[in-house]
Amino acid sequence: MTNALDGWSVLVTGGATGIGKACAAALAADGAAVTICGRTEDKLATTSDELGPLVDFVVADVTNEASIEAAISHAADRTGLLKGVVANAGGGGGLNPLHMADLEEFRRVLELNVIGTFLTIKHAVPHLVDAGGGSIVGMSSIASHVTHPVFTAYPPGKAGIDALCRNAADEFGASQVRVNAIRPGFIATELMSLVPRDSSVFASYLDNTPLGDVGQPADVGALARFLIGPDSRWITGQTINVDGGHSLRRGPDWSPFTGATAEVLRGHRPE
Repeated sequence: MTNALDGWSVLVTGGATGIGKACAAALAADGAAVTICGRTEDKLATTSDELGPLVDFVVADVTNEASIEAAISHAADRTGLLKGVVANAGGGGGLNPLHMADLEEFRRVLELNVIGTFLTIKHAVPHLVDAGGGSIVGMSSIASHVTHPVFTAYPPGKAGIDALCRNAADEFGASQVRVNAIRPGFIATELMSLVPRDSSVFASYLDNTPLGDVGQPADVGALARFLIGPDSRWITGQTINVDGGHSLRRGPDWSPFTGATAEVLRGHRPE
């Protein structure tokens, strides 16, 4: 690392675990004063202690406008120059074919991914402009453009992040604010550890990944650090896959996790 980010403040939402934690680690290793935020204080505190003095934390909910606005202001105050934001907070929900999906759960997943990313961009941009420019990285998924049956709201939620980042890149480019998104594939996070390695679901990932393995959080963190830093100064409006080539083929088969019969998966109502 070159300490190219010395004096920069960077916020990572959803930064306590998994991909967010890896992004925070990569940014701090290059000198950034990183603030991580999320909803669970004890996890945030543990990660902050583990990653060292450059990593601070604040409890915040990205779907609450006042909460994320305060978190962004806290991050900016660390050095007075907010230069980067990794809008990593997001997630999925229950697995069901669409005709059996719960409306409130569908709305919750859309709000977490799309509204959460929107609010983060909305309140980060003025600080980045005041700092003379900066970079926002949205966290999408290969599910945004490769079909993931039974993932209900997750694919449209991640596709919404792609669209938000493209439009924001166009809107704020004149102010030297760059906006890009990352599309991870299967990354070996705490959540994905719940997929049994001897299951057909895991096998479907390997079968459709040219590099024949799964990614690590640090693989995503390294790209986030690059997109935040000065070496990517001429890159904006892009969505980059970090998936071992999985997006070249087809999405995974999670249908065994639903417990639904083949007839139900084809759109028939259960008895």
